[in-house]
Amino acid sequence: MRTTNRQTRENRTITVDFRDEATYVQLLGDGKAFLECILAFVMSLGFQLKHKATCNGDGCLTRHSHYLRVRLGGITIWLVQCTRCKAVFTVLPHFVLRYRQMRPEVARDALLATHGGLSLEWCAIIGHISPMALYRLICALGQHSLVDVLTRCGLPLPRYILADEKHNRCLTDRVYLPTIVSGRVLWHLGCSNSKSAAAFTASYGQFQQAALTHEPSYQVRGALTDGFDSTVSATSCLET
Repeated sequence: MRTTNRQTRENRTITVDFRDEATYVQLLGDGKAFLECILAFVMSLGFQLKHKATCNGDGCLTRHSHYLRVRLGGITIWLVQCTRCKAVFTVLPHFVLRYRQMRPEVARDALLATHGGLSLEWCAIIGHISPMALYRLICALGQHSLVDVLTRCGLPLPRYILADEKHNRCLTDRVYLPTIVSGRVLWHLGCSNSKSAAAFTASYGQFQQAALTHEPSYQVRGALTDGFDSTVSATSCLET
């Protein structure tokens, strides 16, 4: 029997916002513009691509190979490679979910339907997907907090945030969705049956606890709110 440990494969998938599918298809025909768009997006988020340990990331990127996602209408997915360390990165457009045979808007509508109290079967019928696919999506999203997922992608914890709460209905009950946003990134999405300061504090505290687990000295330097008393009170504990 083998006793050696298998080396963990590095995750080098980049999800890039191309604004719309038409822009993505147009860029596929221009290799230089395609690479420039990828680099500009990565730099706008403020994190570095994960090259091999022997590379400092100074190598240029070049298009490496591509494949088709047949079940998504034959969408072309390109891989790019560092010319120095030969690390290969998969460029995933924002309208394609990793490991999922459904569009993000389909997944979003189905998840909203489940939040409204409908069964998996009815939600799957509405989204024209299988109940098992929806079940696996819910399980996958429920295994990790947003903080864990985003920090693993290389994003630094936000120092300045926008905290707000959205109002929605779950069957006949009104629910509140406390959110934390920084720039274009959603860092926290909670759910509460009450709009009290205690309920919002508990929700935003989940973000704080996850952030402290990743960085023990982490503190928010500034939080912008809409002035709602419960939100102001709840987010005051996040700031220094």
